[in-house]
Amino acid sequence: MSTTIRVLLADDEHLIRAALAQLLALEDDLEVVAQAASGPEAVAQAVAADVDVAVLDLQMPGLDGIAVAERLGADLPGCATVIVTSHGRPGHLKRALAGGVRGFLPKTTSAATLAAVVRTVHAGGRHVDPELAAEAIAAGDSPLTPREADVLELAADGAPVEEIAERASLSPGTVRNYLSNAVGKLGAANRHDACAIARRMGWI
Repeated sequence: MSTTIRVLLADDEHLIRAALAQLLALEDDLEVVAQAASGPEAVAQAVAADVDVAVLDLQMPGLDGIAVAERLGADLPGCATVIVTSHGRPGHLKRALAGGVRGFLPKTTSAATLAAVVRTVHAGGRHVDPELAAEAIAAGDSPLTPREADVLELAADGAPVEEIAERASLSPGTVRNYLSNAVGKLGAANRHDACAIARRMGWI
């Protein structure tokens, strides 16, 4: 196979990005043609370099890896995306797959596995780390409605109900209802506990 797979690496941690670039450069059929440190930069670089595969960190400034993957699905349909993350939570995996991501790996993955996954997704296949997949299946779907999740996310930094209501364009009474529903559904002690549970599961 003489075709070279053109790869973009996006990670806001320079050291990780540089190390990955060096490791992938050892593979004859892979070439890292672009690198980015933020979500918007990843989209721009991928499109400009017309890459075949984008390897994206999940958490990046500007846009997270899943948002980048969705954007590339529209702007560069021929590009396959792989998420590499140290936050492999069940909700993230489901969002990623729904957003068209073809590979999902923990950052503990070896360079050889990453190279193999890049080839797999480029050939039209998928690869999800088996442990992350098992956790996602065990966790089930989020019990929260999209609105409950939004309100819970706004409450995560301890903002008062009035402020959340203003930011969500809802009445304080509605915000209280959403929060108490979320607390009940998650079996949490209070809204702070509910935020912690939902965040741990990757639901907010």
